[in-house]
Amino acid sequence: MSSDFWLIAGLGNPGSRYEGTRHNMGFMCADILAERWNVSLSDHKGLALLGKGVMRLSGAPLKFFLTKPLTFMNDSGNAVASICSYYDIAPEHVIAIHDDMDLEFGRIKVKAGGSAGGHNGIKSIDRSLGTNAYSRVRLGVGHAARQGDAHAKTVNWVLGGFSASQKSQLGNFLGDGADAVETIMNEGLGQAQEKFNGR
Repeated sequence: MSSDFWLIAGLGNPGSRYEGTRHNMGFMCADILAERWNVSLSDHKGLALLGKGVMRLSGAPLKFFLTKPLTFMNDSGNAVASICSYYDIAPEHVIAIHDDMDLEFGRIKVKAGGSAGGHNGIKSIDRSLGTNAYSRVRLGVGHAARQGDAHAKTVNWVLGGFSASQKSQLGNFLGDGADAVETIMNEGLGQAQEKFNGR
């Protein structure tokens, strides 16, 4: 039988050169949650930064692990699967937070299962867990102009920074992403979708 722990994984790339980039939205949201939940993150087998805690919003206390994989985005699944295996966490209790180019900046979409939508971090988790039956909090970053070398433009876009206007909204946006995670844990996926997907 699986443990009753949740695993919340904020996806991104480690290292100072990637700080503040669109592709690190998951890391940034994990930082918000770490501060909100008063959790410090430390090394897990060289694969991830990992913290543990208990959240009490309403009802029964919710036990969780919060992680930022250190494997780089394309191998995020290695870290997530290692933690799930070590602590016996079921995929249904995993929440991945990540950037999404198919959503405009400021939009959030909560989902479970379905396509990875071209996101290499999600593809990696799907492969490593052997299932896509986990929850995702997708944070919109918009997309680059769709002409010319599409792959190069995509890479430059997700590894680029935010406009001044977006930076001024980023704190509230990430806070909403953190709220979506808490809603999934406390009220269920359906309630989170109802609250956040229509915004």
